[in-house]
Amino acid sequence: MARQSSEFVDLVVESLQPLGPVVAERMFGGHGIFMDGLMFALVADDQLYFKVDDDNRPAYEAKGLGPFTYVKKGKTMQMSYQEAPSEALDDPETLCEWARAAFGAALRSRKPK
Repeated sequence: MARQSSEFVDLVVESLQPLGPVVAERMFGGHGIFMDGLMFALVADDQLYFKVDDDNRPAYEAKGLGPFTYVKKGKTMQMSYQEAPSEALDDPETLCEWARAAFGAALRSRKPK
């Protein structure tokens, strides 16, 4: 992940506070966005991506939103995170709706201890 502005990360975290204690942690040149110890979003290159699974992926695909990818050893790798809709960044209530669905995906993907 490439670096991004801390102002953008701060804005995302602040906008998601209605969900609960959302925090950002530096990871691989980007930031993971966590709640209750569970990563449900990431920020890379001033772009927000939300966790997806089979339940919420269709909403992203319907809007033509792409997956988060990175290059490892010359090969493009894809993660289970998709670009957040740009209009959601302008409306905290809408952003929280997308984030709730992403947190649900993160809960469903959590491996049992």
